[in-house]
Amino acid sequence: MSLKENYFPQYRILANGKSIYKILDERNFIEIQIIGSKKKKFEIKAEQYPEILKIQDILNDKVEIYIEIDENKWLEFQ
Repeated sequence: MSLKENYFPQYRILANGKSIYKILDERNFIEIQIIGSKKKKFEIKAEQYPEILKIQDILNDKVEIYIEIDENKWLEFQ
């Protein structure tokens, strides 16, 4: 699926369960990192090329590191 075919928001979880993502659009996402029993929330506005590539990698995951989830699963992590 190309970025142009994506609808937003989209939700992904890292295969190891340590980070969960809400992709708001092609340049903005929220990441929640799980570190032990704590959670850290980051709101990212992709302005630099590596950040833009990260969003593309999350959405167009070719090696199945990022697993698509639904909004309900995202809400469980809030």
